[in-house]
Amino acid sequence: SSRQALEQARVATEELDDMKAVVKGLEEENSELRRQARHAEKEQHSLCSQAEGLQEERLLAEGQGLREQIQAQAARMASLEVSGATVARAGGAGGLP
Repeated sequence: SSRQALEQARVATEELDDMKAVVKGLEEENSELRRQARHAEKEQHSLCSQAEGLQEERLLAEGQGLREQIQAQAARMASLEVSGATVARAGGAGGLP
């Protein structure tokens, strides 16, 4: 009976040691996952900042493109006005036969 109790105590001690090893492994895994989560959060923050910067650059480039289009259109209109005035003067000076 005492031999049986000693065997049960030895088995219980082994099971406890096994459980302690499992707990330690889980704690280490949890710690690693927390570290990875912190790293992922920092990376996400960095990517968000990059995306905001790229969007701002895109908007600035679009704005510059629109300014250039407006300037080109204004130059064409000015050219047409000059052409129209030249044609009007030429037509008025020539008269009809």
